[in-house]
Amino acid sequence: MVSNLFNETFFNSKFTDLGPFRAIKYDKLLALKMQDKTYGWTVEMQLKALKQKLTYVEIPMKYRNRIGISKVSGTLKGTIFAGIKILSWIFKYSFK
Repeated sequence: MVSNLFNETFFNSKFTDLGPFRAIKYDKLLALKMQDKTYGWTVEMQLKALKQKLTYVEIPMKYRNRIGISKVSGTLKGTIFAGIKILSWIFKYSFK
């Protein structure tokens, strides 16, 4: 994925997924000053955490395949909007 390439290239880190579940201490979350409320929030959180040199751990999780069609990747509109949001956060934080 594009975000992993940027994370590895610019931040010497690797995330295996952009899944929606994150666990973070409340004070650390506040320090990130999150802005995005839609498609880009996972990338924003990952990039801001890396910029602030927060440590992170990925824990593999078992999950079931989705039933039905995704509202994001299952539609052209959702894919385009998500892609634009994700890329905008990557470029914003990669070149700061």
